[in-house]
Amino acid sequence: MKKLSVVVYLFCLTQFVAGQNAIDVKKQFTLAAQQYELLLKSHPDITKFPQSSNADGSPRDMASSWWCSGFFGGSLWYLYEYTKDPKWKDAAHKWSMAVEKEKNNTTTHDLGFMLYCPFGNGYRLTKNETYKDIMLTGAKSLATRFHPEYGVIKSWEKFANYDYPVIIDNMMNLEFLFWAAKESGNKEFYNICLSHADSTIKNHYRKDNSSYHVVCYDKGGKVLAKKTAQGYADESAWGRGQSWGLYGYVVMYRETKNPVYLKEAENIADFILNHPNLPKDKVPYWDYNAPNIPNEERDASAAAIASSALFELAEYSKKGDTYVKNAIEMLKSLSSPAYLAPIGKNNNFILMHSVGHKPQHSEVDVPLVYADYYYLEGLLRYNAWLQKKKGKKS
Repeated sequence: MKKLSVVVYLFCLTQFVAGQNAIDVKKQFTLAAQQYELLLKSHPDITKFPQSSNADGSPRDMASSWWCSGFFGGSLWYLYEYTKDPKWKDAAHKWSMAVEKEKNNTTTHDLGFMLYCPFGNGYRLTKNETYKDIMLTGAKSLATRFHPEYGVIKSWEKFANYDYPVIIDNMMNLEFLFWAAKESGNKEFYNICLSHADSTIKNHYRKDNSSYHVVCYDKGGKVLAKKTAQGYADESAWGRGQSWGLYGYVVMYRETKNPVYLKEAENIADFILNHPNLPKDKVPYWDYNAPNIPNEERDASAAAIASSALFELAEYSKKGDTYVKNAIEMLKSLSSPAYLAPIGKNNNFILMHSVGHKPQHSEVDVPLVYADYYYLEGLLRYNAWLQKKKGKKS
């Protein structure tokens, strides 16, 4: 009986510890909602989109033409999706429509972020045809940046002395074109995604499965240079860039079921998770090769993006258990006081400690609106995983 009691005790202790380590999704969304209520109150002007904090701690807002303008509306849709509270739907609609004019913007590759994050989630949740029309116009605008002689979507207008730079971040905007291909029946959008993703595998990725940040092209797909803008060095692995690539190739596999893209996503995930410089809490440094590790800034946005991507990758991969475990560990760290801001602090953003562009001393160790967006998305995906797990047990 004593042996049995010990076994029961140990089992109960294990369950208790597991419960203590679990992420309380309801609690995290409640805290997020409290912050975003304050963020809405502090932003009555819908031409000023919440972005970050300035070096002096004051709020940093940007115009709708800034590549991050869609994330705030997208986060509001995620709050509505979880809470079902109409007030979040109303706020999400308001801030989504505030970026509508960017549907005609052909000077940026970031229309996936700017339009698909707010309107894509809005359309998914409400089937509002207005959102659909806006996105189809925006997809046509994005497609103008693809030139067949290069085979990739042009990112910036210019980088250094190069006229056709492509950044790894651009993988994130392909999901928008996949959606447009399905909704419009225009196969061109689909083919652009394949061409861009295939060229990126060929030219952005190194033998160790890390990615360059910027690849500069010439006609015929010729590569002129491989550089960095936001990373530590041309040959280093910029933290968020690795997460962008991971997320992008998970989407590529979801939309095509081509095993080449699944393998690429797994390779990138394994690079991230097995890197000797990945901290124990799984929140990456701003660059995996930054010179002063461990005395370098973390990038919570890189962890939020990776965590969300890993939850989806786990659905497709034979290594799913490993990916879910790491996704949860990342999300758990972000949900801890080390990264989760106290209510009313951090200019009312949810997460602290992200890095935007350290080489230019811009947005270093600050909140970033897209860190919040992918954190909320990760929480929703974690919650879906929990529900699925409960369903299998019942």
